[in-house]
Amino acid sequence: MEKNSAEKEVQMILLGLILTSGSFVSWLLLKDPIGFFNYLGFNSQHIGGVFAWILAGAVVLCYVYSAAKITYVRQNLFKPTKLKYLSLVAALFAGTLEEIVFRKWVIDYVEKLDYGIIMQVVASGLTFGIIHLIWGFKNIKAGINAAISTAILGMALAIVYVLSGRSLAPCVVAHIIITALIEPGLLLAAANNKIGYLKEQA
Repeated sequence: MEKNSAEKEVQMILLGLILTSGSFVSWLLLKDPIGFFNYLGFNSQHIGGVFAWILAGAVVLCYVYSAAKITYVRQNLFKPTKLKYLSLVAALFAGTLEEIVFRKWVIDYVEKLDYGIIMQVVASGLTFGIIHLIWGFKNIKAGINAAISTAILGMALAIVYVLSGRSLAPCVVAHIIITALIEPGLLLAAANNKIGYLKEQA
């Protein structure tokens, strides 16, 4: 795929993410700003312990390091481009929304069904991975790779959520940083059919 064509495709995907996730997050924020931040755990009583924040930082480092093995991701980690700026906005909205859904909603729901911590963590990771099969929009290998890697990330963030006393704050921050750093590199790699099974495709 030509460079401009791939970049336009990624730009449309990022704009779609901003529009969809941004609408929902903005609605919640405007409806009750203080309540929304409290719900996420951004308050002194429920921000999570030091260990949870350290673990969240370790998750960021490990996941970004792993993703940076893909050339497009490595080249675009800190590159100040239009796509990177769009990625920053998309990260704020999508990262927040996905943590609400796949950490808080899924984990708390599974807990209400009287399942233990392990099942809560697994359910969070699996649902997070399954939704990322959408990465197979160009290549089924990319979809499978995304599902496996995000399932692992989802379980790691689920552990952070549980250890933080069920505060979303460290999970949201970690998710936003990860997304901001590795996109648009991952999207460019997918658009150019460069993602294979758990590795970069030649």
